[in-house]
Amino acid sequence: MTMDMMKGAMSSSDMPMKGMDPAMMQECMEALSACMQACIMCADADAGEGMAKCAGLCSNCADVCDTMMRMMLRMNGWDMQVMMSMMQTTVMMCRACSAECMMHADMSEHCRMCAMACDQAVMAMEKMMGSMSEAMPMA
Repeated sequence: MTMDMMKGAMSSSDMPMKGMDPAMMQECMEALSACMQACIMCADADAGEGMAKCAGLCSNCADVCDTMMRMMLRMNGWDMQVMMSMMQTTVMMCRACSAECMMHADMSEHCRMCAMACDQAVMAMEKMMGSMSEAMPMA
């Protein structure tokens, strides 16, 4: 499903939580997709350069971003505690990947681009988590 199709298919009544913004969700998923792609490219490039830690973090980050996107697409299967936990995990994974890639950014364009994509994903996820926290009913 493309992002445009997803946006068209989602309405506020489809959202698992009152107050969720479909446009913000799309922005988040686009950032996750870009991060996933940058991480895959970086991991592939690092594989032949003797940078196993960087390649491993990038591969793991790509997998976490992919899983996060798929969870977000399953509107009816959302459990808010699980979703928030997974979002926090995704943010931590993206931060770790960005930090590792930034250590190589001066000598490696793909690491620089990967770090930037990870940072963008973190910002989008944090924005969405903030929105979700505001929309959550107080216990």
